[in-house]
Amino acid sequence: MEKQVINYGELQSPIGAITVFTSSRGVSRIDFGFAENVLPAADTWYKKHLVKADLVFNPEAIEPIVIQLEEYFNKKRNFFDLNLDMSGTVFQKKVWQSLSEIPYGETRSYRDVAVAIAAPKAVRAIGSANNRNPLPIIVPCHRVIGSNGALVGYGGGVDKKEYLLSLEQQHTMHAALP
Repeated sequence: MEKQVINYGELQSPIGAITVFTSSRGVSRIDFGFAENVLPAADTWYKKHLVKADLVFNPEAIEPIVIQLEEYFNKKRNFFDLNLDMSGTVFQKKVWQSLSEIPYGETRSYRDVAVAIAAPKAVRAIGSANNRNPLPIIVPCHRVIGSNGALVGYGGGVDKKEYLLSLEQQHTMHAALP
C-alpha cells in the first residue's frame, strides 16, 4: 500500500461546509460536511483505493482549490483548472471524463452519458459511477438527471444538486443577456 500525505481543509459555501483533500498529484476528494465528520469515511476511502493516507490539516495546501470553488459559487468561474488525482476503476474514470465534458449550465441524462461513452445499456452502471465520483462540483455529477428531467439522487442531497444547477443556469442566463 502506497504511503501518501493527503492535505485537507474546509471551506464554507452556500451549500454548507465542504472538506477538500489533495495529494501531491492534485485534488483527490471532496466531501460535503465538516472535516471532523468526514475524516473517518475519507480514511476508509483512501484505504479502499490502496493509499495509506496520512491525513494532515493544511489549509494552505488546499488554497488554490478553495479559491476556484469560491469563484464558482460567486459566479466568476464556470470551469475548474486544477490537477486531479482521481481513484477509481477504468469504467468509472471513463464516466467521470464524460461528466467533465457536460457544458456548464447544461444537463444530460444517465442514458445520454451511457451513449456518450459507447455503453448504451450501462445506464445503471453510469448511475453507480456517478454516485462514486470523489470530486463532486469539480467533476460535475450534479449535471446528470433522470431521463424524465427529475433531479434523481446526489451524494450531498438533492437540495445541493438543485442549488448547483440553479446557480449555473442563472449564471448562464445572466451571461446571455446583452
